[in-house]
Amino acid sequence: METPAMQQNLAGKVAIVTGGSRGIGRAIVLELAARGANVVFSYAGNAAAAEETRAAAEALGVAARAIQADVASADAAATLVDAAKELGGVDILVNNAGITRDKLAARMSAEDFEAVIATNLTGAFYMAKAVLRPMMRARSGAIVNMSSVVGIHGNAGQVNYAASKAGLIGLTKSLAREVAGAGIRVNAVAPGFIATDMTDAMPEAAREATLAQIPARALGEPEDVAHAVAFLVSDDAHYITGQVLGVDGGMGM
Repeated sequence: METPAMQQNLAGKVAIVTGGSRGIGRAIVLELAARGANVVFSYAGNAAAAEETRAAAEALGVAARAIQADVASADAAATLVDAAKELGGVDILVNNAGITRDKLAARMSAEDFEAVIATNLTGAFYMAKAVLRPMMRARSGAIVNMSSVVGIHGNAGQVNYAASKAGLIGLTKSLAREVAGAGIRVNAVAPGFIATDMTDAMPEAAREATLAQIPARALGEPEDVAHAVAFLVSDDAHYITGQVLGVDGGMGM
């Protein structure tokens, strides 16, 4: 059971969450806000969903900003960091934005491969690079990159997505080594199958086949991932860096 202190263990901090308007991103925004963090989040195109998430975060008593941005652009990273500075600084970065362009490798276009890498991996690099200067100046900070069980074990039809998510693990571990001495922690979360719009659209046969691979015999909820992220960016995880935390019901064992 969470105590009031745990519930507000991010009070006064400022977080950036990419891809924060729906699904896992929305759950992360609201979890960080519930713990007292002011939040800046990006969204790709659904302004209505972004506004609903922004309003829900502010209803929790914090400041929230929703910014339409393509994280595959270095300019977007600078815009999000500037917005965070307006709220007081940059304490937390959650690289959550991601896209899929699933297809068997033999049929996958170069454009589909490059688009997924650009958003999921290069975008995370741009964001991490943009927050490093203010975090190093403050000699503190926490970065969480959203990987996937697919980035660890692979998945047919997702060579682009799996490559991007595996790349995030390498980015996480390498960056963690570079900045640990500056008081900055870098970790990754690797969700399994989480109940989102994407899984809701799965055919029943595919859904049953997926559940058979999960020892817990259930899909996770976006809040399960959000709780893991909130722990990793909090001071409770002050001695944890360079790690990959699976939130997958045992699927990645």
